[in-house]
Amino acid sequence: MQETKAIAEIRKAVKAWKQEGKTIGLVPTMGFLHEGHASLIKKCREDNDVVVVSDFVNPVQFGPAEDLEAYPRDFGRDSALCESLGVDMIFHPEPAEMYNDPHITVQVDTLNETLCGVTRPVHFGGVCTVVAKLFNIVSPDRAYFGEKDAQQLAIVKKMVIDLNFDITIVGCPIVREADGLARSSRNTYLNPEERQAALCLSRAVKKGQAVIGAGVEGETVLAPMRQEIEAEPLATIDYVQMVDALTMQPVARADGPVLVAMAVVVGKTRLIDNFSWSQDR
Repeated sequence: MQETKAIAEIRKAVKAWKQEGKTIGLVPTMGFLHEGHASLIKKCREDNDVVVVSDFVNPVQFGPAEDLEAYPRDFGRDSALCESLGVDMIFHPEPAEMYNDPHITVQVDTLNETLCGVTRPVHFGGVCTVVAKLFNIVSPDRAYFGEKDAQQLAIVKKMVIDLNFDITIVGCPIVREADGLARSSRNTYLNPEERQAALCLSRAVKKGQAVIGAGVEGETVLAPMRQEIEAEPLATIDYVQMVDALTMQPVARADGPVLVAMAVVVGKTRLIDNFSWSQDR
């Protein structure tokens, strides 16, 4: 397995792979890899001749009061996991390698007006900026993203269409711990009491899934989910919403493909979870 911090080096490797006719898959990550990331890498390994993982805590997607400095990092652990999964190259750049100052950013319009975009207004512009740069650097045939970050996945898919990237975006299912908590690097922030309290998110998901169906009113789905979370003293709701799966705009009824998503602060840690519904699932 190769490791590099240099754009020029990864571009040289990509050029050689493409000359050999190999397909390239990219798994963009912010490091501190867990089983959720591993599932993306495994799917990428199945689909492609070459697997590239980016391991980069992207500063431009963090707002001024967010956890950039505290965000967990362990590149040695990440490297060992990637090698065990058959990754061909890890791209682990420094911020100065990725960004000039000042730099042009990708602007995101209506898809970031709801859900996480409300309280994290710079987040998705930063995500799209770094993902667009990674797409240009690596030139992958396919790129892999987790469905836990459903709004991010929808925005990246739209960016690929609007900016004419010749890349297939592959969404992969949420990976959960044995007790149901969605895998997240931020789970490491939770103390034991908070870790137990965080299970209210997955319980809320099950409550919503139990009642959703064609034509069901949004509040019929959302009310029991909110009640489940509000019953947990350590949890504070940021949002619990039902939105159109493509536009990310709120909908009153489940009349088509929808995303039911939540963000909840447990202790001081903001966690997200979701489920999708459509008549053909």
